[in-house]
Amino acid sequence: MNTTPPILSMQYVTKKFVGTVALDDVSFDLKSGEILAVVGENGAGKSTLMKILSGNFGHNDFDGEILLNGKKCRFDDVKDAEAAGIVMIHQEINLELDLSITENIMLGCLPQTPIGLIDWKKAHARAVTLMKLLNMHDIDVEKNVRDLSVSDQQSVSIARALNRNPKILILDEPTSCLNKSETQTLFDIIRDLRSKGLSCLYISHKIDELFEICDRALVLRDGKKISEYEKKDFDSKIIIEDIIGRKIDNVLPKVSEELGEEVMRVENFTIAHPYAFGKTILENVSFSIRKGEILGLYGLVGSGRSELLGSIFGSVNKLAGEIYLNGQRVEISSPIKAKQLGIGMVTEDRKKDGFIGMMSIKHNVSITVLKEISKYHLIDTRLEDQVTSKFADKMRIKTSNMDSNANTLSGGNQQKLIIAKWLATKLKILLLDEPTRGIDVGTKFEIYSLIKTLASQGLSIIVTSSEVQELIGLCDRFLVLSHGQVRKELLRKEATESNLLFYSLAN
Repeated sequence: MNTTPPILSMQYVTKKFVGTVALDDVSFDLKSGEILAVVGENGAGKSTLMKILSGNFGHNDFDGEILLNGKKCRFDDVKDAEAAGIVMIHQEINLELDLSITENIMLGCLPQTPIGLIDWKKAHARAVTLMKLLNMHDIDVEKNVRDLSVSDQQSVSIARALNRNPKILILDEPTSCLNKSETQTLFDIIRDLRSKGLSCLYISHKIDELFEICDRALVLRDGKKISEYEKKDFDSKIIIEDIIGRKIDNVLPKVSEELGEEVMRVENFTIAHPYAFGKTILENVSFSIRKGEILGLYGLVGSGRSELLGSIFGSVNKLAGEIYLNGQRVEISSPIKAKQLGIGMVTEDRKKDGFIGMMSIKHNVSITVLKEISKYHLIDTRLEDQVTSKFADKMRIKTSNMDSNANTLSGGNQQKLIIAKWLATKLKILLLDEPTRGIDVGTKFEIYSLIKTLASQGLSIIVTSSEVQELIGLCDRFLVLSHGQVRKELLRKEATESNLLFYSLAN
């Protein structure tokens, strides 16, 4: 047990948003030269806790205390936290790609000559010193960051943080864009910084990283501190049970189950990472779906769920892979082609790319079938009314006037509208990305009922959701995405919240 006095103490921290307690009386210590893992599910309170510590939330925005070396601190903003020696490196690399390494490292604190000009010689020298600390001895600091690999960009982010002379470095999912060898390089850098006395708070969903790099672990769940473990006591099963709040002894073996005929097969899909040039978010992913089946895709943030759906729909480019519909190989190069083949998609952000808010409800439904309701290039308004009313009624869209603008509908009815426009086509496969996000509880259950009804009528549905219980209640079968692959396939009778999260976290 490390008995060194803590460099940092966060005591009785409580943070409330409207109707939600994000953090509930959380306390923990961090010792000098220690790497402390902060783990928990999405929404457990990790990010909120780190935002408080890094000054993103001022001292008037929460209850509790922050102590550095035993002295109380009150931060109004990020600059106050940095001045106290606390710097956070966020998950997504946040660099100015068309500026040099030096300019990125020294951004906001470029040295000046006595007459007020930038002292580039001093700036470059400081950048070289910092990059050498990270074992990058031969790099040209005048090189544009855009020309660097993702791992080197991560090093520049750390160098910029080190230029603020931190005592505590917060790393939020630092390996999300790195491959295995680049991750090991980052770990070597972190270990070296630890040997120099720097303390780290390390946020990660990856349990294997916790075992490799961290000295201690803090588990949060539903805004509360659940447990702490020293490295010698690390046990992946126990930690995962703490994260999810349930035992995982009941992980069941796979059981065969009779399903309908295969409608679509995806083979060896490899998809580029949306934020990391030259990296992949999914590699060699294969699966199939059968007629009338509801297939659930589960994975943590960054697992590639949305990218996989988008790639099937033709809105996200794939690097490799093939799609077979009813046994025939097809090429889907765009959403237009997907629609022609009977595939529709309800996207995660419905307001951005799901419907046209200033267009009428009727026109939002008919936009997918303009050819079918037109004669001599003119819309047959009577036929349009018949078609749109039919599918609006089928989806139980609540409106008194189909000519009203779509943005006058509630969130749930907007979601029904998007499904209705796809049902108006010759739809065979429906892709649903977070189908009930931002929808009230009552409407959620109505949409669940509609989805199940559509499946019972022969529609094949692939659905992703951050809500595990939502997937369990809807789906016949589940694919768990983790580390760029399908980690596990589960049938309905095998799937529990514990199982799904276990396989998304396990090595």
